[in-house]
Amino acid sequence: MRKHLLHILFWSVIAAAFIGPGTVTAAASAGAGFGYSLIWALIFSTAACYVLQEASARITAVSGNNLGEAMQKQYFATKTGRMLIWLALISILTGCAAFEAGNILGAAAGVTLVFEAIPVPLVTGVIGVTAAMLLWKGSIKQIVTLLGLIVALMGVCFVITAFMIPHNWSSVLGGSTRPAIPSGSEILVLGLIGTTVVPYNIFLGSGLKHAQTIPEMKWSLLIAIGLGGLVSIAIMLTGTAITGAFSFEGLAQALSEQLGTGVRWLLAIGLFGAGISSTLTAALAGSITAQSLLSKPGDTRWHENGILFRLTWGIVLATGLVFGILQLQPVPVIILAQALNGIILPVIAVILFLMVNNSGILPKSHQNKTFYNLFTGFIVYLTVLIGLSNFMRAVSRFTGFDLPGQTIILMLSAFLFLVVMIPVIKNFFEKDS
Repeated sequence: MRKHLLHILFWSVIAAAFIGPGTVTAAASAGAGFGYSLIWALIFSTAACYVLQEASARITAVSGNNLGEAMQKQYFATKTGRMLIWLALISILTGCAAFEAGNILGAAAGVTLVFEAIPVPLVTGVIGVTAAMLLWKGSIKQIVTLLGLIVALMGVCFVITAFMIPHNWSSVLGGSTRPAIPSGSEILVLGLIGTTVVPYNIFLGSGLKHAQTIPEMKWSLLIAIGLGGLVSIAIMLTGTAITGAFSFEGLAQALSEQLGTGVRWLLAIGLFGAGISSTLTAALAGSITAQSLLSKPGDTRWHENGILFRLTWGIVLATGLVFGILQLQPVPVIILAQALNGIILPVIAVILFLMVNNSGILPKSHQNKTFYNLFTGFIVYLTVLIGLSNFMRAVSRFTGFDLPGQTIILMLSAFLFLVVMIPVIKNFFEKDS
């Protein structure tokens, strides 16, 4: 039993990575604006997260190469392939750095909910320095264990808060089982999926070394991500306590009026846990991504205590810390990150899909079975749709031009996905010939 719990704790780093202040904001806003009707989107996005993370971890477990190393072997020989690798690296590092400020400020918001007199810049600085010390002194294994404990504490706080609020449980069940997109919720649905399925998590999960068997990895990852999804749903249920525009202070005030002042502490601890865990994972994921895409065998500079590994997470953390202390939202950088991630999320998902259907990387016995492959393909199609939508939205914000119609985006996504399916279909018939 202890062994299984440790395995689940290990993979809780993925939940720590996707349950950040952005997820808290999106899920609570969905609860505040649309009640229980978007729970299905969180259930689906949790399933999608597992499918992609499991595929990435399976490649590492079977081939001995993490996703970045596999991409190097597959694509580094050509100029186009090298451009793809650098695009992935720049996109993910830019995203990690741009959103790190939000992670740090989210953790600071948790503190200031109960200690209002403490200046935000001071809290932000202490959080940034603490994160730097943990990353410098601790090994990856120790940090992953710490993140698992933080996620457990955060989850308990949000679940308790959610269940203290009266709910119509038949409506909760309906929102979980009947997919519907109420008018005005389209962008929010994409946001709920996009905050759960993120590119750097795929590299993070693939780059973590472990001694688990493949069945152990699959079940531990399933439970860890499933519990993360449960926490996200609890946050959405908590958000139903308020009406109108969402804010952390507004949520705390609404909960205090309904349930007493003590619940503010639960919300504060949960928000702090979401912020500090995502602060650590964003910085760590940046280093692991760069390490997997750029390192060569024997290059000690990319070991977890090596200069390049530490420099990478240091730059990501420092960027967020500077913006956080100044209490600035790096809007232009975030827009750029959204645009780049709009490109790279579907690219990484497509590469992952092709790799798990490539007999040169995975033996046939470890490739996706037919039904699971169809579901994975559907997930990949949605990442293409989300990526195009986010990219177009970022371009629109930057240039001021109107977005193309959703029908055009749907048709373009379908066309790109059909192109991707050609080698997968070819491989399927080769397997059965």
